[in-house]
Amino acid sequence: MNSRLTSPRALAIALASAGVIGAVGAGAYTSARAVGAPTTNAVATAPAAMVTLPDFSTITSRDGPAVVNISVTGTMKASDDEAAAEVQGVDPDDPMFQFFRRFQGQMNPRGQQQQREVPVRAQGSGFIVDPSGIIITNAHVVKDAKEVTVKLTDRREYRAKVLGADAKTDIAVLKIDAKNLPVLALGNTKDLKVGEWVLAIGSPFGFENTVTAGVVSAKGRSLPDDSYVPFIQTDVAVNPGNSGGPLLNTRGEVVGINSQIYSRSGGYQGVSFAIPIDVAIQVKDQIVATGKAQHARLGIAVQEVNQAFADSFKLDKPEGALVSNIEKGGPGDKAGLKAGDVIRKVDGQPIVSSGDLPAVIGQQAPGKKVTLEVWRQGERQELQAKLGDASDKPAKVAKADADVGQGKLGLALRPLQPQEKREASVDNGLLIEDAAGPSAQAGVQAGDVLLAINGTPAQSVEQVREVVAKASNKSVALLIQRGEDKIFVPVRIG
Repeated sequence: MNSRLTSPRALAIALASAGVIGAVGAGAYTSARAVGAPTTNAVATAPAAMVTLPDFSTITSRDGPAVVNISVTGTMKASDDEAAAEVQGVDPDDPMFQFFRRFQGQMNPRGQQQQREVPVRAQGSGFIVDPSGIIITNAHVVKDAKEVTVKLTDRREYRAKVLGADAKTDIAVLKIDAKNLPVLALGNTKDLKVGEWVLAIGSPFGFENTVTAGVVSAKGRSLPDDSYVPFIQTDVAVNPGNSGGPLLNTRGEVVGINSQIYSRSGGYQGVSFAIPIDVAIQVKDQIVATGKAQHARLGIAVQEVNQAFADSFKLDKPEGALVSNIEKGGPGDKAGLKAGDVIRKVDGQPIVSSGDLPAVIGQQAPGKKVTLEVWRQGERQELQAKLGDASDKPAKVAKADADVGQGKLGLALRPLQPQEKREASVDNGLLIEDAAGPSAQAGVQAGDVLLAINGTPAQSVEQVREVVAKASNKSVALLIQRGEDKIFVPVRIG
């Protein structure tokens, strides 16, 4: 072995020149191919462009003082069993939990569970957006709070007043009695790019002013319980206590508010979600002005358009929000929407997934008129809708079983009797007496009511047979009513 390769430095140079590792310079990096590495055709290539890494230390020292730690004390209602374990600090899996449970039973011989107030303490993060003491955080951080304490990086502490909280977007606004406070600059989520470096500052597990970094993994994510927010997904390490803290770009501008993580352990597992700053500021301005935030609604239930639905409705690709139910007399009903319509655009803004629709509508003001582009019976149509107020009755997103089977439809049908129509509150439909094969695999059950097939009202068994026979793509969409719920179910029949 050549003696000049025995030192670590010489070995690193040799490996880099061979293309095994990338040559790294101070404050910059190159691509995996080292400068000067031979190509397959032995033709010299131009040096790779040098890319400067973001200076996280400068961002942290400059913007860190505007990030605050939030401590909350409050109470919550719990049953006797839960209260006993909570007060004594006993885990439900601990054998002592059963002791306290028996003790509570002795104190309450009738065995009736009673609700009692249990003290709750929580921590979170926030950031200052106005030098007069206006702070943004998450609504879930200050939920049920009786006392909120804000601690600055210079260790000063203030009692904070909750100006308002909006559960639909998980935004809350606080006010502390202070002046000339440092503030964070606000960015623009629209300019944020997937793959861009971002930085989080917060108090995970109570460790104040902790800095973590990563990249934007995706934009416009829809989560099941938060359909009003098109989340920013990142791989920045976020843990309990980071909630409400800022997500910053490489210019030190706030682009999001760290809110949730996807985890099976309760801790960070590589996926975190932030509320876009555009949404947060819109809510903040309303809360500061009126003490609350308003959101619009269409009064419809929608579900995802998968490939089976796209085939059934003859869509070029599986995009849009499939209307499965319409509130009678609601904004959607007045606009002329029908079950089976696929909403593809709102005021020209594309609706790619079903979660996009509540997010787009929810950020509008009640009373605003919008143009809906819908796909109906294989044709594009435009409808005008005047939006309602979400505080009256929030819209919901229906969910369907994604599993579909193969083969015949597998339904035993019969017409509804007049009394059954009155009980189901429907004008037409067929009772499903039995479901087998593909329909059963798709989630259809005996007792469900078939209202429509491929958007055509189900009025007779013969009509259903004709629609199935004419299904050129061997996929049909069944509109099913179960109890008070209506939902489209995709069924593969060939």
